[in-house]
Order: sequence, then C-alpha cells, then structure tokens
Amino acid sequence: MLQDNLILEHYGLNELNFDTIKSYRDRFAEVKPAHPWNALETKEFLYKVGAWGKVRDTHKEGVTLAGLLLFSEERIITEVLPQYFLEYRESKGNEEWTERFTSQDGTWSGNIFDFYFHIHEIVRNSEPQPSIASSLTEVLINMLIHADYNGEGGVILEKQPSHYVFSNPGLLLVPTDSVFSNTVSQLRNPNIVKLFSLLGLCERSGSGLKKVKQNWSLHHYKTPAIDQDVSMHRTVVMLSLSTQERQVSSSEKDTYNTSIDDSGNNFKDVEKYQNTPENDVEIDSYNKNEYSYNKELIEELKSYNNDVNSLNKEDNYYNNESDLYNNDVNSYNNNNHNSYNNEQGENSSNLVNVENIDTKLWDIAALAREKKRLSPNQMEHIILELCKEKPLMLKEFAYLLERTPDGVRNNYLTKLLRKGQLQLKYPNQPNHPKQAYLFNKKDIEK
Repeated sequence: MLQDNLILEHYGLNELNFDTIKSYRDRFAEVKPAHPWNALETKEFLYKVGAWGKVRDTHKEGVTLAGLLLFSEERIITEVLPQYFLEYRESKGNEEWTERFTSQDGTWSGNIFDFYFHIHEIVRNSEPQPSIASSLTEVLINMLIHADYNGEGGVILEKQPSHYVFSNPGLLLVPTDSVFSNTVSQLRNPNIVKLFSLLGLCERSGSGLKKVKQNWSLHHYKTPAIDQDVSMHRTVVMLSLSTQERQVSSSEKDTYNTSIDDSGNNFKDVEKYQNTPENDVEIDSYNKNEYSYNKELIEELKSYNNDVNSLNKEDNYYNNESDLYNNDVNSYNNNNHNSYNNEQGENSSNLVNVENIDTKLWDIAALAREKKRLSPNQMEHIILELCKEKPLMLKEFAYLLERTPDGVRNNYLTKLLRKGQLQLKYPNQPNHPKQAYLFNKKDIEK
C-alpha cells in the first residue's frame, strides 16, 4: 500500500486543478480567517497543509500522493493509482439508476475533494433533517480518509429508498465490533486526514462513527451495520432508514425505565441485563441488528462518559481561539458568580436521560456538532433556541452541543444569564441537583 505522504517528484503544480485549490483555500480562509498560511504563495501553502513535499538533502520536490488525490484530476491520478475510481449512484428501488456520476465522467475534476462537496450538496438538498445529513457526510468523510486507493473496486456511495451503502477498498484497522465505540483513531492516510481536518470536516479522535450511531438511535433507526469482505479486501457500511421493528417486552421496559430513573445506582443491573445470553443477537453478513431501541439508548448512556474525554480536547482548541472572550467571562465568573461556578459539582451525574432529548433539540444543535469553532454569537443563538423548546440542564447542553460542561457554562451560559436572556430554574439554589436553564421571556418583552 502506498503511503499518502509519498512525494511524486515528476508531478508539479501543472498536474493540479487550480479551481480545486482555490475552492480549498477559500474554505480554509473561511474557517481560519486570521491564519498566517492564507498569505502564502500556492506552493508554500500546499507544503504547509501536506499536499506538497520536499526531499531533504536534495533539490527534489513534488506533489504528495495526498495532494494528488485531493487536488489533481482523474486522468492524472490514475497514472499513479490505476485502480482509482469514485462513484455516486441513486435509485428509487428499481434496477436503473435515477442519478449517477463517477470520477471518469470528464465533466468535473474527479478528485476526492470535489467528490466530497458534490455529494455534500446532494445530501443536504435531499435530506430535510440536518442531523441525518450530518451523519451521512460524517460516514462519507470517514470512507474517503480511510480508503485504500490502490485497492480494487473504487469508492462507492449508493442511495436506495430504505438505506445508504458506503463501500471502499481496504479493511478496517481496528476490530469491527469496536468501530462504533472506539475513541482511538488508526489512520491509513494521515495526510488526507490533515487536509480535511484543517477545514473542520474531520478529527483524529476516532469518534465520528460513534456519533453517527448515537444520532441513528435518537431517530429510532436500526443500528448502522459494518461488513468486512476479506476476499475482496473491502469495507461496507450500511445506514438503514428503517425504524426498529422488534416489540419490547414489559420486563425489558421495566429494566430500561429503572436504569433511566436511577441511572447512577442501577448500572450494575443494566450491565447484568445486557450480558445475559438470551439477549445476544445473531448478525448476518450485513449485520442486520435486531437490537431494541431501548437497549440502544442504554448503551448510549454508558458511552457518554467516554465521549466527554474527546470533547475536552475539542473545546480546548476552541478556547485557545477565543482567549479574549474567555478572559472576559472568567473575570466575571471570579468576581460575581463563585457560588454559581460550583453548580453541577462532583455530586452531579454526567449521564443524560436520552428520553428528554427529542429529535427537534438534536436538529437545532446540529451546527454546533458539525463545526467545532463557532463564533460566540452563533453558539449563543443555538443555546437560546434550545431553551425556547424546554428548560435544559448543563449536562444536556454538553450532550447536544458536543462540548464539555465547563466550556458551555463558562463560555456561554454565564454570559446569557448576565445579559438576562436566560434564567435559572432554581435561582436561589445554584447548586440544586436538578438545576436547569430557562429562556427568559421577560427579556423579549422588554
């Protein structure tokens, strides 16, 4: 397998598509408007992002394999990777494709950067729910950054009325059963990951598919399935748009309700329930799970604590970009809200009652989960829209926004309380175990 940092000495700037490079740089400048790389010449910029390489101790340099895949054209890419192929196809359930395009069409560049954004537009226009569209592009980017582009069969996305199928050459680098819970990323193409992550489209925390599974559970869809075709050396991910079908017995409901009502004290009971042999489910070649929705929610509650660790890293990155704003908030916290800053302290559980998180709340917060570097005004707007629907606890904000509780409280909630746009459910008891934030309708009336 070729490494994506391979320097192609005989491939220079003339082998690249400058419209794609311009599109990439425009998006980079939009995400990082004050970044010093925006002022660099094309070749130096490509070197910084990993698309151009230089051989030390010689004067040799050229496009990297990652740069070729993102910024070149299909005819040139296949000179280096003869098996390279991208395809999107869509049908209404019959044998004929109602829409189809490939990297060989000749009507566009055929590189993976333009492929991603072409499909991103299709998904955004065809899926009315932002959270569903977000999950589909999450799996798409995961497929593009982990594909073995020297393998056979190409990268294929197929849309059917009842499901999506993502297929790419290359087997998983982690065990199949850990894909939806893994928090350590194993990278096949680290330079491609870097190029997409600089635009905020992916991250190295390994949590992308875990978030997709959580989102699918919230929409009551069947669990995403992964199949490894060892003989063909391919990985297939299927996202079903069908809801869970198995009826839940009364005993299962009782077990689930008990775990939700007293999640901190009854997790041992939940684990005992989950590990009983009679609840094991056989998985066929497409992993057609028959797990009940209730059982999925219990698993999500157990995995939330692990999510917090990766979210800490994401929020630290945002906080470093917003020092001036954070210093202002921290100054206010230290001088005026010491008692409030202890709210939801060590005695507070990090577990979220997922029953309280309906799809409307999930959709409202979709932008915050997609982009880790929102402006304070954008984030405050999302928080206010959430509170207009219902009072929310700190841990619920953290879950919906995919930020740490401290980050949400210190960076946004404190300011909104100070401005009078939010109010506490228990204003005289800042440390109340069920403290929540309410939208202040009086502020609007003023």
